Amino acid sequence: MQNTRLIIFMIILTIILFGCKKENENNDNTQNDSDSVVLEEDTKGSRVEKDADIKETDVLEEEVLKLLEELPEVPTDVGGIINQLEGPFTTNKPDWDDQEIEAIREELNKLPPLPKDASEELVDQYFQYFYWLVAEDFPDPQDTIKKWEFSSFGNPDLPDSRFHFKENYNVEVLLDGSGSMGAYIGDKTMMQIAKESIKDFLEQVPEEANVSLRVYGHKGTGSNSDKKLSCSAIEQVYGYQTYDEGTFQQQLDKIEPAGWTPLADALLQAKDSLKEFDAEHHTNLIYVVSDGIETCDGDPVQVAKSLSDSNAKPIINIIGFNVDSDAQKQLKEMAKVSGGIFSTVNDQEELEEEFKRAEKVLEEWEEWKEDAINDADYQKVRNSFDILEVTNEWNRRDDSQYVSIYRLVYIAEEEGILTINQMDKFHSKNNEMQDLIKRAKREIEEDLNQISAEKIGEMKETIQDKYDNSINE
Repeated sequence: MQNTRLIIFMIILTIILFGCKKENENNDNTQNDSDSVVLEEDTKGSRVEKDADIKETDVLEEEVLKLLEELPEVPTDVGGIINQLEGPFTTNKPDWDDQEIEAIREELNKLPPLPKDASEELVDQYFQYFYWLVAEDFPDPQDTIKKWEFSSFGNPDLPDSRFHFKENYNVEVLLDGSGSMGAYIGDKTMMQIAKESIKDFLEQVPEEANVSLRVYGHKGTGSNSDKKLSCSAIEQVYGYQTYDEGTFQQQLDKIEPAGWTPLADALLQAKDSLKEFDAEHHTNLIYVVSDGIETCDGDPVQVAKSLSDSNAKPIINIIGFNVDSDAQKQLKEMAKVSGGIFSTVNDQEELEEEFKRAEKVLEEWEEWKEDAINDADYQKVRNSFDILEVTNEWNRRDDSQYVSIYRLVYIAEEEGILTINQMDKFHSKNNEMQDLIKRAKREIEEDLNQISAEKIGEMKETIQDKYDNSINE
């Protein structure tokens, strides 16, 4: 009996031990299966991660291309530099203020971080974005040529009859009265500066000349509800008549910056007023002072062309007063299609300087009426000063653009868009651009010096063939 119990106990123990062993084997197999699953998941995860990297690169390139699709290419020749438009963060100051730097950081952060293994094409695209942000408006040598032609008024050898002195002289100023002219430059609004400069100019006009002042956009406000009122606000507040200081000042005092910018319709009204002053017997000069783009749905470029082709054939000088790149583009095109002169000014001194050229012409017109002879040597000396002014301005804008791009690169590194190693590539590209700009400046200087010694009729063809690239290209 006792032996039977011992045998039963041994059998039960054997069953228990066998069961435990089986359970352990199952657990081991389960663990192994689990390990296989984990490894398989890890393997799949790696593939997914790799696919994600590829997808992320594709998305990055798409984002950058979309951001750059409307931006101009970085110039590669003289014509490209001349025709580039001013960037949104171009500065005429030694440095950006805190608010501007914050805006620049926000703008730069539209770009994703540049991958460490970025292609040269992608690096070029990032540099293109940097360049666009601070691109400078370099002086166009054709504007200098036009100024020389303008300064040579009365010369019978000039091919353009508009520049031959006539018995009668009419000068009209079109003044932008839109609300943005209320912005301050220093301690004066742009409207105050414009008023003072225009008054100083017209005070120098010979008493035989007729003058006119036409203001536009000077009623209502900049709100949509006032657009119709403001866009119809175009008024010839003085002229055409000889200058009378008291009467002119009374009209000038009434003008305050207010609403929208009906530039095209203002030119149309000027065209209508000039009908009686045909180019055969009248020299007609128009100055347009504007700080912004047309905002009343007109086409000032087309109107400027039709005005230039009218029987009055006025010479149209367009002054962009502290303008942005969009306004600059439109005003440049207006000057181009009308054969006029475009100038950008940023303060009172520069605005007055533009009017002084017309003052000199009017003095010579008065002398012409007294049978004075134009001094060609004096003209050559004036040309040399103009060339110096152009080259100095190229140097200034070259330095400003170079420093601005240099700063942008450092800000981009601070924002994590570029690495320290990538900065060198951008500095190198900046150096290459500066070399190109310096070569362009030397080439233009040589051309202008050579052209200055030639007759204006011959020099115009030379400069147009070389530099007349459309600003829309």
